[in-house]
Amino acid sequence: MKRLLPPLMLAGALLAPACFAQSTPAAAPAPDSAMQVLRDKLMADKKQVVSANLDLTPAEATAFWPLYEAYQKDLQRANSQLATVVANYAKEFNANTLTDEKATRILKEAGAADELSLQLRKAMAARLVPVLPGRKLARYLQIENKIHAVVMYEIAAQVPLAP
Repeated sequence: MKRLLPPLMLAGALLAPACFAQSTPAAAPAPDSAMQVLRDKLMADKKQVVSANLDLTPAEATAFWPLYEAYQKDLQRANSQLATVVANYAKEFNANTLTDEKATRILKEAGAADELSLQLRKAMAARLVPVLPGRKLARYLQIENKIHAVVMYEIAAQVPLAP
Protein backbone atom coordinates (compact mmCIF):
# COMPACT_ATOMS: atom_id res chain seq x y z
CA MET A 1 0.00 0.00 0.00
CA LYS A 2 2.94 2.36 0.42
CA ARG A 3 3.29 2.67 -3.36
CA LEU A 4 -0.31 3.83 -3.44
CA LEU A 5 -0.09 6.96 -1.32
CA PRO A 6 1.72 9.49 -3.55
CA PRO A 7 -0.55 9.06 -6.61
CA LEU A 8 -3.66 9.13 -4.45
CA MET A 9 -2.54 12.21 -2.58
CA LEU A 10 -2.31 13.82 -5.96
CA ALA A 11 -5.89 12.74 -6.65
CA GLY A 12 -7.10 14.53 -3.56
CA ALA A 13 -4.99 17.50 -4.46
CA LEU A 14 -6.76 17.69 -7.82
CA LEU A 15 -10.11 18.28 -6.20
CA ALA A 16 -9.47 21.03 -3.71
CA PRO A 17 -6.39 23.21 -3.21
CA ALA A 18 -6.41 25.32 -6.35
CA CYS A 19 -9.97 26.30 -5.53
CA PHE A 20 -8.82 28.09 -2.39
CA ALA A 21 -5.97 30.23 -3.67
CA GLN A 22 -7.03 33.65 -2.49
CA SER A 23 -6.40 37.13 -3.80
CA THR A 24 -3.77 36.12 -6.30
CA PRO A 25 -4.24 36.32 -10.03
CA ALA A 26 -5.78 33.10 -11.23
CA ALA A 27 -3.64 30.99 -13.45
CA ALA A 28 -5.26 29.57 -16.53
CA PRO A 29 -7.08 26.35 -15.69
CA ALA A 30 -5.54 23.13 -16.89
CA PRO A 31 -7.03 22.03 -20.19
CA ASP A 32 -9.49 19.17 -19.98
CA SER A 33 -7.12 17.01 -21.98
CA ALA A 34 -4.32 17.53 -19.45
CA MET A 35 -6.69 16.69 -16.59
CA GLN A 36 -7.81 13.56 -18.44
CA VAL A 37 -4.20 12.45 -18.88
CA LEU A 38 -3.66 12.91 -15.14
CA ARG A 39 -6.88 11.03 -14.30
CA ASP A 40 -5.86 8.20 -16.62
CA LYS A 41 -2.45 7.98 -14.92
CA LEU A 42 -4.05 7.87 -11.48
CA MET A 43 -6.48 5.17 -12.59
CA ALA A 44 -3.63 3.12 -14.04
CA ASP A 45 -1.69 3.47 -10.78
CA LYS A 46 -4.74 2.41 -8.79
CA LYS A 47 -5.32 -0.60 -11.05
CA GLN A 48 -1.69 -1.60 -10.63
CA VAL A 49 -2.02 -1.45 -6.83
CA VAL A 50 -5.19 -3.52 -6.92
CA SER A 51 -3.59 -6.06 -9.26
CA ALA A 52 -0.43 -6.34 -7.18
CA ASN A 53 -2.41 -6.92 -3.99
CA LEU A 54 -5.11 -9.35 -5.13
CA ASP A 55 -3.18 -12.23 -6.73
CA LEU A 56 -6.13 -13.21 -8.91
CA THR A 57 -6.30 -16.55 -10.68
CA PRO A 58 -6.88 -16.33 -14.44
CA ALA A 59 -10.58 -17.21 -13.97
CA GLU A 60 -10.99 -14.62 -11.20
CA ALA A 61 -9.22 -11.98 -13.28
CA THR A 62 -11.46 -12.66 -16.28
CA ALA A 63 -14.56 -12.04 -14.15
CA PHE A 64 -13.12 -9.29 -11.93
CA TRP A 65 -11.54 -6.75 -14.28
CA PRO A 66 -14.63 -5.89 -16.36
CA LEU A 67 -16.56 -5.29 -13.11
CA TYR A 68 -13.66 -3.20 -11.78
CA GLU A 69 -13.55 -1.05 -14.93
CA ALA A 70 -17.31 -0.44 -14.84
CA TYR A 71 -17.11 0.45 -11.15
CA GLN A 72 -14.30 2.93 -11.74
CA LYS A 73 -16.38 4.68 -14.42
CA ASP A 74 -19.33 4.88 -12.03
CA LEU A 75 -17.05 6.09 -9.25
CA GLN A 76 -15.80 8.86 -11.51
CA ARG A 77 -19.36 10.19 -11.60
CA ALA A 78 -19.43 10.38 -7.77
CA ASN A 79 -16.01 12.02 -7.75
CA SER A 80 -17.19 14.58 -10.29
CA GLN A 81 -20.12 15.40 -8.02
CA LEU A 82 -17.74 15.90 -5.12
CA ALA A 83 -15.44 18.07 -7.24
CA THR A 84 -18.43 20.26 -8.11
CA VAL A 85 -19.32 20.60 -4.43
CA VAL A 86 -15.75 21.59 -3.55
CA ALA A 87 -15.64 24.09 -6.43
CA ASN A 88 -18.96 25.63 -5.33
CA TYR A 89 -17.72 25.93 -1.76
CA ALA A 90 -14.44 27.45 -2.96
CA LYS A 91 -16.31 30.01 -5.04
CA GLU A 92 -18.41 31.10 -2.08
CA PHE A 93 -15.50 30.96 0.37
CA ASN A 94 -13.16 32.99 -1.83
CA ALA A 95 -15.85 35.59 -2.57
CA ASN A 96 -16.74 35.75 1.14
CA THR A 97 -20.38 35.16 0.18
CA LEU A 98 -21.12 31.92 2.02
CA THR A 99 -24.50 32.41 3.63
CA ASP A 100 -26.32 29.97 5.90
CA GLU A 101 -28.59 29.03 2.99
CA LYS A 102 -25.69 28.44 0.62
CA ALA A 103 -23.83 26.42 3.25
CA THR A 104 -26.91 24.25 3.82
CA ARG A 105 -27.28 23.66 0.06
CA ILE A 106 -23.60 22.75 -0.28
CA LEU A 107 -23.89 20.35 2.66
CA LYS A 108 -26.84 18.63 0.98
CA GLU A 109 -24.86 18.35 -2.25
CA ALA A 110 -21.88 16.89 -0.37
CA GLY A 111 -24.18 14.40 1.33
CA ALA A 112 -25.61 13.36 -2.04
CA ALA A 113 -22.08 12.80 -3.40
CA ASP A 114 -21.19 10.73 -0.31
CA GLU A 115 -24.39 8.71 -0.64
CA LEU A 116 -23.73 7.98 -4.31
CA SER A 117 -20.20 6.84 -3.49
CA LEU A 118 -21.49 4.57 -0.71
CA GLN A 119 -24.21 3.09 -2.95
CA LEU A 120 -21.64 2.37 -5.64
CA ARG A 121 -19.31 0.64 -3.16
CA LYS A 122 -22.17 -1.51 -1.84
CA ALA A 123 -23.28 -2.46 -5.34
CA MET A 124 -19.72 -3.36 -6.32
CA ALA A 125 -19.31 -5.54 -3.24
CA ALA A 126 -22.54 -7.37 -4.08
CA ARG A 127 -21.43 -7.92 -7.71
CA LEU A 128 -18.11 -9.35 -6.53
CA VAL A 129 -19.54 -11.93 -4.09
CA PRO A 130 -19.87 -14.61 -6.80
CA VAL A 131 -16.58 -13.60 -8.44
CA LEU A 132 -14.01 -13.56 -5.61
CA PRO A 133 -13.48 -15.78 -2.59
CA GLY A 134 -14.25 -14.04 0.71
CA ARG A 135 -10.70 -13.09 1.68
CA LYS A 136 -9.90 -11.64 -1.74
CA LEU A 137 -13.18 -9.76 -1.72
CA ALA A 138 -12.36 -8.38 1.72
CA ARG A 139 -8.87 -7.41 0.56
CA TYR A 140 -10.20 -5.62 -2.52
CA LEU A 141 -12.78 -3.72 -0.49
CA GLN A 142 -10.09 -2.76 2.02
CA ILE A 143 -7.94 -1.40 -0.81
CA GLU A 144 -10.86 0.63 -2.16
CA ASN A 145 -11.68 1.91 1.33
CA LYS A 146 -8.08 2.91 2.00
CA ILE A 147 -7.87 4.73 -1.30
CA HIS A 148 -11.14 6.50 -0.56
CA ALA A 149 -9.92 7.47 2.92
CA VAL A 150 -6.66 8.91 1.59
CA VAL A 151 -8.45 10.97 -1.05
CA MET A 152 -11.00 12.25 1.48
CA TYR A 153 -8.20 13.12 3.92
CA GLU A 154 -6.36 15.08 1.23
CA ILE A 155 -9.52 16.98 0.33
CA ALA A 156 -10.33 17.71 3.97
CA ALA A 157 -6.79 18.96 4.57
CA GLN A 158 -7.17 21.48 1.74
CA VAL A 159 -10.69 22.75 2.39
CA PRO A 160 -10.81 25.50 5.02
CA LEU A 161 -13.51 25.59 7.68
CA ALA A 162 -16.54 27.72 6.91
CA PRO A 163 -16.24 31.25 8.28
